[in-house]
Amino acid sequence: MAAILSILQHSSCPQNILFHFIASATANHQHFRYTISRAFPALVFQIYPYDSKAVSGLISTSIRSALDCPLNYARNYLPNLLPRCLRRVVYLDSDLVLVDDMAKLAATPLGDSSVLAAPEYCNANFTSYFTPTFWSNPTLSLTFSGRKACYFNTGVMVIDLQRWRAGDYTTKIVEWMELQKRMRIYELGSLPPFLLVFAGNIAPVDHRWNLHGLGGDNYRGLCRDLHPGPTSLLHWSGKGKPWARLDANRPCPLDAFWAPYDLLQTSSALES
Repeated sequence: MAAILSILQHSSCPQNILFHFIASATANHQHFRYTISRAFPALVFQIYPYDSKAVSGLISTSIRSALDCPLNYARNYLPNLLPRCLRRVVYLDSDLVLVDDMAKLAATPLGDSSVLAAPEYCNANFTSYFTPTFWSNPTLSLTFSGRKACYFNTGVMVIDLQRWRAGDYTTKIVEWMELQKRMRIYELGSLPPFLLVFAGNIAPVDHRWNLHGLGGDNYRGLCRDLHPGPTSLLHWSGKGKPWARLDANRPCPLDAFWAPYDLLQTSSALES
């Protein structure tokens, strides 16, 4: 809800934004629709049920149990879940707020062949996202040969759905997950299969569009400082979530950027 509010408040043409929500097939969609419509009466949106049965048997335990939630893997199946008439979408995690116009991000050029665009972080230790088993295997270790593979966070992506479908990239991601079940080649949830398939072949996006890691690491979720440079999107990836810290009266300094968009917090403050 905070993400929606932040997008609408900073959009030059909010009436032009169509929201697509992926919800668990077992969720109460009627209540979900009522909640959103009540908070945003003019919002144009669709809800798509996501049946997690297909992916549940492919999920390997990761370093944090929350990363094993089947809904985290819904992005693997976006081209199958969304209408075929959609060519391009902006995928966003729910633990973020925008402080800039979404239209700028949506207009990111994908070039002649890129399937997706996202901010890349080439200073990150890319090898750490895969196990020694992966790197010691003479065949697997050649996976990134010929491409400059860098880490990117999958919480903010501009995706060409038609190119994805044409390249059958869902199948490619699933094949890596199937291999992971046979031999452990990574530790970090739904991210590594995306890196295996796309890293080194994505279109660039300015880092201002995903200041991620504000939730700290995956173990303790300690407070983080704001990244240097301009900011368009703040992303609380990591263990620590701003709504939980605010509810516990133990917020980190940067959680103050989330609070104005937290409708529950704002409502409580007005009532008191």
